Amino acid sequence: MSKALHPFARLASGTTARGHRALDARSGVVMRSTAIVAAAVVGAGLLMSEPAQAAPEGWNPDSSYTSTDKGDGTYSVPLFNADVPDVSVERLPAAENDEGRDIYYMISTTMHLSPGAPIMKSYDLVNWEIVNYVFDRADISDSSSLRNGQTSYGQGQWASSLRYHDGRWYVAFNTNNLGGSYLYTTDDIDAGSWDRVKLPGTYHDPSLFFDLDGTPYIFYGSGSTSAVRLSDDFTQVLETYSQIIRPADYPGAPVGGLFEGAQVQYIDGKYYIVIITWPSGQSRQVVLFRSDQLLGRYSTEDGSNPYEAKGVLNSSGFAQGSLVPVEDEDGNVNWDGFFFRDNFPIGRIPALIPATWGEDGWPVFGDNGSVPVNGTFAKHIRLSPEEERYERQKSLVVSDDFTNDAPDRAYMHEDWTIPEGPDVDESLIGVELFQNPGFENGAEGWTVNDTATITPTTDATSGAGALRVTGRTTTGSGPAQDVSGKVQHDVTYDISAKIKYDNPLSPATKQFFITARYGSSTFTNLATVTATRGAWATISGSFNVPASQSLSSMRIFVETPWTSNANAQAAPDTHLMDFTVDDLSLRGRASEVELPNAGEIAPNGSRLALQWEWNHAPDNRYWSLTDREGWLRLTTGKTVTGDFKHWKLANDDELTYLEEARNTLSQRTFGPRQSVETKLDISGMKDGDVAGLAAYNRGFSYVAVKRVDGVNTVGVVNRVQPFAATIDQDAIEAFLPGTMATLGSASEVHLKADLDFASPTGQLWTTFFYSLDGLTWTKLGDRVGPQTLDGTLSHFMGHRVGLFDYATLEAGGHVDFDHFLLSDTLTSQGLPLDTTDLDAAIAHAATLDPADYPAAEWEELQNVLTAATSARSGTLGTQNQIDAPERALSLQLARLAVLADGTGGAPDVSVATTTRCVAGKEVLVATVTNETDGPLTATVETAYGSKANVALEPGEPVSQSFSTRRASMPEGEVTVTPEGGDAVTVEYPAANCG
Repeated sequence: MSKALHPFARLASGTTARGHRALDARSGVVMRSTAIVAAAVVGAGLLMSEPAQAAPEGWNPDSSYTSTDKGDGTYSVPLFNADVPDVSVERLPAAENDEGRDIYYMISTTMHLSPGAPIMKSYDLVNWEIVNYVFDRADISDSSSLRNGQTSYGQGQWASSLRYHDGRWYVAFNTNNLGGSYLYTTDDIDAGSWDRVKLPGTYHDPSLFFDLDGTPYIFYGSGSTSAVRLSDDFTQVLETYSQIIRPADYPGAPVGGLFEGAQVQYIDGKYYIVIITWPSGQSRQVVLFRSDQLLGRYSTEDGSNPYEAKGVLNSSGFAQGSLVPVEDEDGNVNWDGFFFRDNFPIGRIPALIPATWGEDGWPVFGDNGSVPVNGTFAKHIRLSPEEERYERQKSLVVSDDFTNDAPDRAYMHEDWTIPEGPDVDESLIGVELFQNPGFENGAEGWTVNDTATITPTTDATSGAGALRVTGRTTTGSGPAQDVSGKVQHDVTYDISAKIKYDNPLSPATKQFFITARYGSSTFTNLATVTATRGAWATISGSFNVPASQSLSSMRIFVETPWTSNANAQAAPDTHLMDFTVDDLSLRGRASEVELPNAGEIAPNGSRLALQWEWNHAPDNRYWSLTDREGWLRLTTGKTVTGDFKHWKLANDDELTYLEEARNTLSQRTFGPRQSVETKLDISGMKDGDVAGLAAYNRGFSYVAVKRVDGVNTVGVVNRVQPFAATIDQDAIEAFLPGTMATLGSASEVHLKADLDFASPTGQLWTTFFYSLDGLTWTKLGDRVGPQTLDGTLSHFMGHRVGLFDYATLEAGGHVDFDHFLLSDTLTSQGLPLDTTDLDAAIAHAATLDPADYPAAEWEELQNVLTAATSARSGTLGTQNQIDAPERALSLQLARLAVLADGTGGAPDVSVATTTRCVAGKEVLVATVTNETDGPLTATVETAYGSKANVALEPGEPVSQSFSTRRASMPEGEVTVTPEGGDAVTVEYPAANCG
């Protein structure tokens, strides 16, 4: 197994995580350039005040936007106030890593987003950061890539199971539309690549479990829980165990409804299975099953069910998720809960819920079973004050200046085999494929599907002949022609016919189909029309034959809608009427099918912060961080069509243009309030282009610039429920009256979205603004909404904030985005700008000594400090322009506080200290990093013992733990003496488990 690097070791070696530096000096220059403009009254009478000039307070930064750590040893639930559903959490024990303490990793559902299956990391189970993704794109199919009318909305990667076994990491998940379930493995979860195995089946909500002897199983199912035993290479099912747990076996337990999301653990000699249920008339809740036998009734001699069941959590809708172990210094493990609840439109949000396990072997979660929303709990894992402050700065969202300095991850370099182009017989393209299509030669070339009589007639729409169909015995009885050997894959066919019926006893209107019959039993309707009795009607349509469909036997025929033979014979005038056909035509044309392209998939030299995900897999030819330094460029690679569908839905509901747009870049939203600000250079737009900033799901609100006849107009779009299957895309994305402004000759525009999830809870209302200088802002109408949960689950994730650009007329235009600035203060709240935290961070940075820190980290501090001081010295227009640089600076300051060595020189080693509260006793942890180019050995000395000859590889952190065996620990020192080098002494503060 590759060594898992401590984050502080990565910092010391100069390899930083992109999310840790959101703004560099260039962003400060942008803000400084606007200093000549005074703060002013903005639209709708809203006043933005000058920043308060109070003296800087002591630096004590708030927790990040997605941390609910209160900084006093407690946290509130849910944890993130952001969408992190279907969580699976796994521990890397201290004994199996180089840090000397437990590390936790978590995976979540991201469905159609790319990259997908994020790996998140934590040291305290409360504060998390994204460190990796399992894949860049789930595959290169049409549905993953928004090609040819296909989408993965509401589908893609679901409910992953994360496991660590025998030195390797495993992720199993199901896909609803990508060929079943998959398993990925790696030996480096923080930064490594993942090997993919196609699992031999489709497993709903799979839970990968390695039994005590290492045998791999997958537990899965909805409505009941089944399992399969897999071969060691995971490619074969060796045995299937259907319905190990059946709700009918537990009439007294709350096991109705969903009954899915099983996750399996082995705890104290028993197998436990966590399942989410939703009994009728009750809320979602957790039921726990336990047994001495993993396979339940398949393990007992008489087939009896040994699994016991108990409802263990029924509070506030917290349900699906994991049990997670927290180990004390004596090796005793307590298992807490990590369960999420629905909180749309933000999403599905998890909570760490403490558990108390009784002598009966069942847990009680929360406060005697109660877990109130926004309730607080004490943290079970405590770190040093410096490290806790650093962990609280980590976030699942980030402001960004689009400097191309994110870490290079293996998932960014996936190797896909591009399929060859189609092999098409061009002699069959553009020619009539039906023999005797106009029946000028009578019935020559035509036969009958099922049973009917076909007779030439002169009652034609053109020419001298047509075909009369009589004596039909089934609804499928009609004229047919064999086209085997003529029709090809990868070709688009246009088909048409003229139809007339005139039976006065038949209905006034009747639907007719042109249908393809493959072999004897596969039927596909190709085109349809509703004809009026006594009048000719034209059927027309286009089709492609699916690649999976054999062409060895194919006939095309005309029919009426299917009903059973008994029904048809009982009402022949309704279902079996005579009709006349004429001018059938079948012609192939060069396919308009878009094929995967090597450039679409190949890395383009641009690396985004790990907090960003694309809406479906991107086309890498049409986005860049390198075309213009410090800007994100989105180029329109094609025009929107209005032909895309929600294939998950029964009615194949049509997509809007925004949903069809290929390269939309997004982050999670966070609650209860979120403000997003960006700047666009719109000079590269073409007529018909639309680009802007969206708060989106299937329902969405956005502010955008549209170019029409060379004129740029900014405005607001709002799409809310109910949703129709057939839509007018242009009407849906028309600007709302009262929200529009023309931009004249301006080539740049600032856009701002204020998202409010709390007025009222359960709805998202958004207020939009625009500015030409970043200081004077105009509100575009009133707030718009409400955005709520889409009950069809067509997207089934929380609202995202996205940057987008799409073309309606001509591809090739582009828009450049200069920055993405976050705040949890809304312009629409009308509050004065507050620079207190920014001033405190700048003042604190001035007190630091560069000799106390690694050179690379000090340089990083100078970058973010320059951005912060540049922003502060200019005139500021929004709280976003204050908070973004402050958050970046505070993150780096918190990181440096953990790295500080206090020696005043450049030591051979750096030392960081942390404490843990384990079973009520403090444990001191010293993490030592070799800062030289060669191996070292060192001695670590503390008041609680020492360790000699500690081996240190270059740049690699090694952690040593020392148990104090006391509940409180006074302040003290750790001294590390490298062989042949100078001792490094680091002070640590007092700590108290109580």
